[in-house]
Amino acid sequence: MKPRNLLALGLGGAALGLLLVEPSLAQAPAVEPAVTAAAPVPNKGDTAWMLISAVLVLLMTVPGLALFYGGLVRTKNMLSVLTQVFAIASIVCLLWVTYGYSLAFTNGGGLNDFVGGFSKAFLKGVDPNSVAATFSNGVVIPEYVYICFQMTFAMITPGLIVGAFAERMKFSALVVFTILWVTLIYFPMAHMVWYWGGPDVFADAARKLAAAGGEANAAAKAEYDAVIGDAGMLFKWGALDFAGGTVVHINAGIAGLVGCLMLGKRIGYGRDLLAPHSLTMTTIGASLLWVGWFGFNAGSNLEANGTTGLAMINTFVATAAAAVSWLFVEWAAKGKPSLLGMLSGAIAGLVAVTPAAGFAGPMGSIVLGLVAGAACFVMCSTVKNALGYDDSLDVFGVHCIGGIIGALATGILVSTDLGGAGIPDYTTKPGELTLGAYDMMAQLIVQAKAVGFTILWSGIGSAILYKLVDLTIGLRVTQEEEREGLDIADHGERAYNY
Repeated sequence: MKPRNLLALGLGGAALGLLLVEPSLAQAPAVEPAVTAAAPVPNKGDTAWMLISAVLVLLMTVPGLALFYGGLVRTKNMLSVLTQVFAIASIVCLLWVTYGYSLAFTNGGGLNDFVGGFSKAFLKGVDPNSVAATFSNGVVIPEYVYICFQMTFAMITPGLIVGAFAERMKFSALVVFTILWVTLIYFPMAHMVWYWGGPDVFADAARKLAAAGGEANAAAKAEYDAVIGDAGMLFKWGALDFAGGTVVHINAGIAGLVGCLMLGKRIGYGRDLLAPHSLTMTTIGASLLWVGWFGFNAGSNLEANGTTGLAMINTFVATAAAAVSWLFVEWAAKGKPSLLGMLSGAIAGLVAVTPAAGFAGPMGSIVLGLVAGAACFVMCSTVKNALGYDDSLDVFGVHCIGGIIGALATGILVSTDLGGAGIPDYTTKPGELTLGAYDMMAQLIVQAKAVGFTILWSGIGSAILYKLVDLTIGLRVTQEEEREGLDIADHGERAYNY
């Protein structure tokens, strides 16, 4: 036996003898520590899932969205679309950590209903030990992880707008418009829909109110109302948007429509063939979008649990249903099923299920996908042709219309009678997740209000920003540059050199 083991045995024997003489020494430490509630610690499984989800949403943007849009334009504009999407993602990434996160997810004082403040500008006060709330009491994730995840949403949203006026907008104008748009439209919209104190804050407020005697205690009730009221306007309305139907899709879709109307039609639109140059690239991009969308939807639960699984299966089945729906409706209308139609249907399904992902049941999501695929087909063909606007890559027809369908349907499909998850209430039983009262018509009205507000907020705001940029540096390239192609005119290089 080694000497240090003999020493340990001797010390152990001495300690045992002492305990036999004075047994109380074995029952209590010398100093009794104060009993305090331990602060929540991030679970490594939740953290790992959210890290993966953030990267999956980045995958949606580059290369997913870039290739999807790039394949849909003509060869001479392929590189310009890739550059636009990549540049937007990079610029917004920097804006987000500079002031965007703070505007979206902090208290904005007197303007708190609409936008946050600058208390976390330049990520002030955030470190590796900072945590952010999820949707379960006592469950948190590292704040840096939450910042990265929400950042990827901000990066892709203005990139979606590009498709509406593809092949005709100046790159310099797009850069300026993007900076203005995310600052004045997106960051406030994210705050209005997603900013709140979190389940633990709500539960603590309810517990304190109950301990103080309930609503009869005016001071306690005022304090409770202040805590619960520290949230964005649409959140306080009770609008349901699990992963961005209003914040991302309707927001970007209506901005795209306004942009294509203000820039005017492409040269030769309605006369010349403006066909996609590579449906192969578009298929790759659409496929990457579907894969990345699992981070977008399932990641929006902010933790790895059963609701995450619900959002995942809904993202599978709604997408498949919408792809099949568009495919067969187009087949019946035009005589042939097209790959582009099926891909467009899949995106429409992804868009529609986004606000409903964690609220609807799988069967409800299938119905949602079937409706969205058919409705978006009609919008992108019949209605678009009848009205004659040049939404180059159907941003409005897919993202805005699909987002509206999904946002309204969420108010219906959340019903537990239809297989939905119900609406959580964090104040009735503090510390325990329960379902709140649900009235289908009342919820539909709230959803409709949220949709209408988003359309007005983004539509009017975007029109002002487009006009401002047009009056200063101009929105559209010259006719000669448009005919030559933006690859050479804006960037001096080609996507393909034969």
